[in-house]
Amino acid sequence: MRYPLPSTPILTTGVTIRSIRSIGILGTGAYLPPTEVSNDEIAERAGVTDEWIVRKTGIRSRRRADPGQATSDLAAAAAIRALEQVGVDPGELAYIVVATSTPDHPQPSTASIVQHRLGAMNAAAFDLNAVCSGFVYALTVAERMLRTEPGERYGLVIGADIYSRILDYSDRRTAILFGDGAGAVVLGPAPNDRGLFASSLITRGDQHELISVQAGGSRIPTTAGTLDEGLQYFRMDGRRVREFVQDNLPGAVTDLLAGAGLAPQEVRHVVAHQANAVMLKEVWPSLGLPGASFYLALESYGNTGAASVPITLDLAHRDGALSDGEVVLLTGFGGGMSVGSALTRWLPTRHARPPRNSAYAAAPAQSR
Repeated sequence: MRYPLPSTPILTTGVTIRSIRSIGILGTGAYLPPTEVSNDEIAERAGVTDEWIVRKTGIRSRRRADPGQATSDLAAAAAIRALEQVGVDPGELAYIVVATSTPDHPQPSTASIVQHRLGAMNAAAFDLNAVCSGFVYALTVAERMLRTEPGERYGLVIGADIYSRILDYSDRRTAILFGDGAGAVVLGPAPNDRGLFASSLITRGDQHELISVQAGGSRIPTTAGTLDEGLQYFRMDGRRVREFVQDNLPGAVTDLLAGAGLAPQEVRHVVAHQANAVMLKEVWPSLGLPGASFYLALESYGNTGAASVPITLDLAHRDGALSDGEVVLLTGFGGGMSVGSALTRWLPTRHARPPRNSAYAAAPAQSR
């Protein structure tokens, strides 16, 4: 589905709903746990080497949450950095949407815990699970809701995952890829020529089995037997996932640009889900975006699931790579199977403040 930005008020049964307005990303933030895990620390158990991991994925290290940290802790830390950067008080938030496939609990929502941690008691809060596409899906949902909010109301969209808790470290297809982290953006009113202006959400449920955690839900409840079988672990058919991305991502981007009336050369920046650097470099030429810079953060942080797009966006933003009015393409792909993409004309940060996490602030943005 494509969602172009309407330019006129919505009318229903003769009643004019609030005027549609532009919503943009006003600020960004991220949190990476301080514990760094090198390839050497996981290679032997997975039956591979550091050289093999780098050659197959481009990943050299990743971050791991401390034993006492949950997804909500990482999400709240990233949210604070985003709110501080733009100078928005938590009480001004109308919505908090947390994209995650590793929630604190099956229930309540991780977002409700984040809301409490932030003191954002005026915000409706809920989770969204579209796996690694989750952040772009959540961004689209929050942007739609904010368009008709009265006054200066804001939204907080967070991608956060702790995959280290659901990995089988003997499975080289998955153990080598994932890290833990969270990224967040603050959404709010934007000038009509700035902000988010088109998005595309695609789901191919016929391929849902390519990425899964089989046990722990209503179909296969957790039992001693499922634990013995390792059904609580994340599983992925890497070859078929790569084929899915190659078959679906380029077309999704082409259709999104066409629906938005945007020429490919107008896209200046691409922030994609950080799945695997080798796969991303393979698919990059087929996107047909000759004027765009393509950002990679996974060498140091690995695949952080729903957090990877906002973490990479925050790196690029704080590095000064994004300029006022430039078109940025955000795109994620993952379990479901799903692809989510969004286009935004960048807004300058209004009240930038330095991040408190010095280890994160020192991390360089990387471009192609």
